[in-house]
Amino acid sequence: MNSAERRPSRRAFLGAAVTAGLAAGCHAASAPDSSAPDSAEARPGPIPPTGAQQAGITTPQQPQPHLLVVAADVSVAPGSLLAELGRRIVALTAGTDGRLLGLSPGDLTVTVGVGPRLVQARDPRLPGAKDLPPAAHEAIAPSDRGGDLLLHLCASDPLVPPVAAAALLAQPGVRERWRQSGARGPHVPVSEGLTAPRNVLGFVDGIIGPHTPAEQQRDLWLTGPAPVAGGTIAVVRRMALDVARFAALPVAAQESVFGRRRDTGIPLSGGAIADGPDLGAKTPDGRYLVPAGAHIRRAHANVVGAGLMLRRSYSMDTPAPGLLFVSFQNDLHTFTATLASMESADALLPFTTTTASGTFLILPGFDEHRPLGSTLFPS
Repeated sequence: MNSAERRPSRRAFLGAAVTAGLAAGCHAASAPDSSAPDSAEARPGPIPPTGAQQAGITTPQQPQPHLLVVAADVSVAPGSLLAELGRRIVALTAGTDGRLLGLSPGDLTVTVGVGPRLVQARDPRLPGAKDLPPAAHEAIAPSDRGGDLLLHLCASDPLVPPVAAAALLAQPGVRERWRQSGARGPHVPVSEGLTAPRNVLGFVDGIIGPHTPAEQQRDLWLTGPAPVAGGTIAVVRRMALDVARFAALPVAAQESVFGRRRDTGIPLSGGAIADGPDLGAKTPDGRYLVPAGAHIRRAHANVVGAGLMLRRSYSMDTPAPGLLFVSFQNDLHTFTATLASMESADALLPFTTTTASGTFLILPGFDEHRPLGSTLFPS
């Protein structure tokens, strides 16, 4: 075993976590000086991979611009595999793993989840044991559906996620099933400390979600049972979009599809970009300002009767123009009920075709004394 493959010692583990925490705190506290030369101090700092929850969901607050999702099949005992993944993640994010090929990890985060098959084998009553049902507007090959293992890698440097993924996947009993990369568009200010990107259709995406600690406690994080506390449920969807047909619509028609102004992101009912739409607002002649089929109406939590999803959409141009969609929620019903509401009338869905999909239990956080996955799969 060479030095790139050695497990970090207890001192190295703690040192990497403390150093990462200090660097991330400094980076968050002060934005880089745009007038300063390109230097190590001006680059994104490391993000601690350890803690009560895994990194890459609410940390950093503003997601990195590049995402790689890899779904894989597992044919070995998950406990030892996940523990080794945790050790490699610590080394990769600290920059001490030679398999990074000399790249700086920067703000790399790696978020790990397990699929329904593994959760069912542990306890079919646990959150994460249910799979996604088939849905409309899908054209998914069997090899592009599901998976036992999810690697969700984000970074500011687009070279880092695929190199880190290769280091993590190079283990016996792990076989890649499908992958997809994407990038976030320009960030638009939504409220203090919160931004959202434009998607490939030109609209600001992911404005509404559980952003406050109270909302995240209610709708994002699993609080029990004990083996999954601190985790969450992820849904990953790769969606091809008919960009040409959408672009041929007049701007007003495009805005009716989303229910927001294309240039500002403000709901058609008015207010500010961060405001929820006033679904009851009407014109003097009795028409809803936010049309009945508008996406923000059909996906609205009050219309659906479910909680909020923390939604992350990354634009992609291969294998087709579209979106790599990831949502995090503490109940899979939040996603399935939202999708059912959309399928009944959402004007956006006819422009979409889902070509890959899966749901995964995002494991609770980990540290040196609690290896990744150990609460669910003791090694």
